[in-house]
Amino acid sequence: MSGPAVEIASGVVVGKVVDGLCAWRGIPYAATPIGDLRFRGPQPVKAWDGPLDAKEFGPKAPQVGVADSSEDCLTINVLAPQATSDQPRPVLVFIHGGAYVTGSSAEPLYRGDNLVRTGGIVYVSFNYRLGALGYLDFTEYSTAERTFETNVGLRDQVAALEWIQRNIAAFGGDPDNVTVWGQSSGANAVTTLMCTPAARGLFARAIAASSPVASAYGKDRARGWAAQFVSSIAPDGDAVRALTTASPMELANATQTLTQRLADEEPGTRITAPVVDGDYLPQYPIDAFADGNAAPIPLLIGSTSHEGRFFPLFLNIIPSSHKRIEKMFDETDPAVKARALASYPGYPRRRAAADLGGDIVFWEPSILCAQGHTKYARTYCYRYDFAPRLLHAIGLSATHGTDLFATFGALGDGLGRHTTLLGGRSAMRAVSDTMTAHWLSFVRHGSPQSSWPTYSLDRRETMIFDEVSQVRDDPLGERRRAWIGYHHKR
Repeated sequence: MSGPAVEIASGVVVGKVVDGLCAWRGIPYAATPIGDLRFRGPQPVKAWDGPLDAKEFGPKAPQVGVADSSEDCLTINVLAPQATSDQPRPVLVFIHGGAYVTGSSAEPLYRGDNLVRTGGIVYVSFNYRLGALGYLDFTEYSTAERTFETNVGLRDQVAALEWIQRNIAAFGGDPDNVTVWGQSSGANAVTTLMCTPAARGLFARAIAASSPVASAYGKDRARGWAAQFVSSIAPDGDAVRALTTASPMELANATQTLTQRLADEEPGTRITAPVVDGDYLPQYPIDAFADGNAAPIPLLIGSTSHEGRFFPLFLNIIPSSHKRIEKMFDETDPAVKARALASYPGYPRRRAAADLGGDIVFWEPSILCAQGHTKYARTYCYRYDFAPRLLHAIGLSATHGTDLFATFGALGDGLGRHTTLLGGRSAMRAVSDTMTAHWLSFVRHGSPQSSWPTYSLDRRETMIFDEVSQVRDDPLGERRRAWIGYHHKR
């Protein structure tokens, strides 16, 4: 079991050297959440005897279509430069996206190699519980013998951050200089963690890429979704038996079925999302940012220019069709609806509808978050506009997730290479270099490079990442104002 060995609180972990970097993978950060621990907050991991082989990623959280997933998924990964440093290194923690139902830290795109090499940082990623196992609220079914807790996936994320505070110094990282970065639901995790009392002090700054900030729901709505879920897996009405004995795949499949149905019946909501339970998550994050109750730390937040065009093709869960959008506006002031629709030329045609849906899920809540947070802490806004010729040709443009190729520097292999088959690789490299420099400056110092000013309510300065990146004041300001008065479902 030769390889770089590190002693942490639970024992010795032995990793491996990968292309000149030291990697430790699949380290348990909490006890396996099975049996009585299913639907409970994470519990401390027991110390192990002898060295732990930490050369491979741990199992993915249970999800549809992934055969090697497992409830034994609460593992964390660390990537660091092989060379030692006299000073502790900044730490960048990435939380993967996937609508809280798919994904894992083992995705090739999320390896973090380029950021570690370029920035000399320590990079951390981890898995957390997804779907019903992590994001449905079954507390109404608790009994004296069996407790169900809220926000289990969110609690996992807090446990991972606590693990980092206890152990990252052993890997050369600085526990006082931790940045948490997430994309999509991972970005929702970031903005939610900023509003979670248990996470206060566990990280020093935050990056939220395409965060559906408003996707958090109250106990009443969550209770209704849980009841529908339970009725689908427990026709005999024995909720406790069904929830505790159903296989992970049965739970994942039932989550997918209910998600697809409610995408039509309650468009603009997500059944797998944090629950504002008044305790672990005491306030809707969008309100917490407005009221100054979020962690007063530097925040870098933004979205892509055409977020919604991804979803009808790959994950059809947002209000990106005429039928869903009309239903989404059911409880909206007709004047607000008219203003919003008028700001999307071509609506209800397909691309305009997708742009509207993506904006109301990702862009508009991120703007609300930024305009609230900038009153209390440094805030930096961006929009990612770059798209190589192929993405323009197929009508996606700069859509949801395409910014990750640039920020991770994943340009030469996999999807990153395929997106530039019709050209644009040198331009994409330039965009990637620019974004990486800003990201790493933020990770090190709490601010991007000096060309990117803080967001203010007077000017709404926004960095536009494109072939030529530049700061613009209040881009799409008329569209932003058109959404004033719209209220997200809770």
